Amino acid sequence: MNMNNPVIEIKSLEKHFGRFSLGPLDLSVPQGCIVGYIGENGSGKSTTLKLILGLLRADAGKIMLWGQPIQEMNPSLMNRIGVVFDDLNLPREMTVKEVGRFCRFSFDTWEEKTFQEHLERFGLPLGEKLKNLSRGMKMKLSLAIALSHKAELLILDEATSGLDPVVRDDILDLLLDFLQDKTHAVMISSHVLSDLEKAADYIALLHEGRLLLMEHKDELKDHYALCSVDDETAASLPTDAILGQRKHAFGQELLVKRELMPEGIELSKPTIEDIMVYFVKGVKNESPFI
Repeated sequence: MNMNNPVIEIKSLEKHFGRFSLGPLDLSVPQGCIVGYIGENGSGKSTTLKLILGLLRADAGKIMLWGQPIQEMNPSLMNRIGVVFDDLNLPREMTVKEVGRFCRFSFDTWEEKTFQEHLERFGLPLGEKLKNLSRGMKMKLSLAIALSHKAELLILDEATSGLDPVVRDDILDLLLDFLQDKTHAVMISSHVLSDLEKAADYIALLHEGRLLLMEHKDELKDHYALCSVDDETAASLPTDAILGQRKHAFGQELLVKRELMPEGIELSKPTIEDIMVYFVKGVKNESPFI
C-alpha cells in the first residue's frame, strides 16, 4: 500500500450548491487498495465522485489522477478509469451484444474477449435487451464494461445497494480479483456497510460535506471501542475519550478512543456502521479529526 503514490489525490476541494457545500476536502486513494466512501444521504459522496470524473467542475481546490491534474489529462487517459453508477445509463432497447459494439467505439483500449468472458461468467445473455435485465444483472453488465477496457481505477457509486447477498458477494470477489494487480485501486461509495466491512482497506466518512475521518479499516476498529456504562461512570471519563453517546434505560452506550479509556471498563470492537452512526449522530458537534 503506497500512500506516497496515490491514484487519486484531492486537495482543498470545494463545491457549492445553494445551501449545500462540499469541502474543503482532502483525500487520497492509494494503489492496491479499496477505499470505502461512506456517509448518510446528501453528505456529498456522489458529488465527490462526479468531481473526480470531471462530470462536475470544482469551485476550489484540485484533483490529481496518477499525479496529473484532471484538467490536464488527455481524454484518452479516461480509458484507465472504470465506472459503475447505481444505474446503467444506456438505451433500454439496446441488447447486451450491442452494448459491446458501442463500447468498442467508446474505448480505445476495449477488449472484446475480456468482455465476453465476463458476460459468460455473469450468465448475461447476448440477445437480452437492457430493459429486461434485473438490477443485479445491470450492475454485473456495468462491471463487465468497467473491467474490459484495461481500467486501473474503479469508481463505484452505490453499485451494491438493493442487490441480494449472492450478487453482492460476486461483485466483491471481482473487486478483490481486480486488486491482484497492486497498481490498481478502487473507490466505492455504499450504504451496505457490511460489504465494506468485508472488502475495504480504508474507510472515509463524509458528513454534511466534511470529511470526519479517513483511516485504515483495521486501525479504525482497533482505535475506537464501544462500552456501556452508568451515568456516573460516563461523567467520570475523560471528555476527549468520548466521541459519541446514546442514552438508554440503564445508562449510556459510548463510542470512545480506546487508548484514552481507564482500565477496568469492558470495551468491545465497533462495526463500521457503529462508528458512522456515533460520529454522525453523537452528542459531540466537533469531530476530533477536523
